[in-house]
Amino acid sequence: MEALDDLFWAYQDLFYSLGVNAILALSMYAVVALGQLSLGQAAFMGIGAYIGAVATVKLGLPFVVALSAAMAAPAVVAALIGVPTLRLTGVYLAIATIGLGEVLRILYLNSDYLGGALGFSGIPHKADGWIIYGLLALILLAFLLITRSRVGRACEAIREDEDAAKVMGINVTGYKMTALILSAALAGLGGALNAHFSSFISPGEFGFENAVTILSYAVLGGVASPLGPVLGAFLLTALPELLRSLHGLRGVVNGLIIVLVMIFLPKGLLGRRVRRTL
Repeated sequence: MEALDDLFWAYQDLFYSLGVNAILALSMYAVVALGQLSLGQAAFMGIGAYIGAVATVKLGLPFVVALSAAMAAPAVVAALIGVPTLRLTGVYLAIATIGLGEVLRILYLNSDYLGGALGFSGIPHKADGWIIYGLLALILLAFLLITRSRVGRACEAIREDEDAAKVMGINVTGYKMTALILSAALAGLGGALNAHFSSFISPGEFGFENAVTILSYAVLGGVASPLGPVLGAFLLTALPELLRSLHGLRGVVNGLIIVLVMIFLPKGLLGRRVRRTL
């Protein structure tokens, strides 16, 4: 038992990161499952992280309230930007959401209340493993049930052919708006959990690089099933630790694995559709 305790403490941050990144991967799945290319997850994650940190550190609110606020705030932002941005498709939507992230990053950098360029420190450690993985299990179960339902079939129809889905009577705009708001809320949750196990956040954590990383979770695992992004998040989070002996070559090997998967498994590691019974 003592050896297991030592192992856990040695890899505690990695253990927590696996769960949080899996939640972020599912936030990306929520929009990619409808064929939307959004790179706003890092921006929504940042909103959740800072709102959650302010709620616990500055306002002294309970952790449950902080998590609720961290989900609600990015959801509201997503609802506000949803109407103009959902008219955009493909790379244009991605560029618009990247712009949101950059605007927020500059705001964090210039806000003394939020720690500015030095970052926000002193965040209490409240996100234990059972909280992170309990929430991950609930979210994953919800997505699996949705995927097997009529809503899941509608999402797949929109992803495959948006125009045909409209002809079938599917409210495409409504589904996209709901997916964007849900995605933002989950990303905000992931940001708040990350802040409350690392005890420190900085503006640089929520830039373009992190947005692409979250997207890569879904791309690597595949979006045919919500299990795909979770698998992708686990692999890409654990990979740097497994390749620690390679030092500077870790990034090269990481990128090479993604390229090989895209060549030989273009639909991701779990590219098969989920069998539906409802």
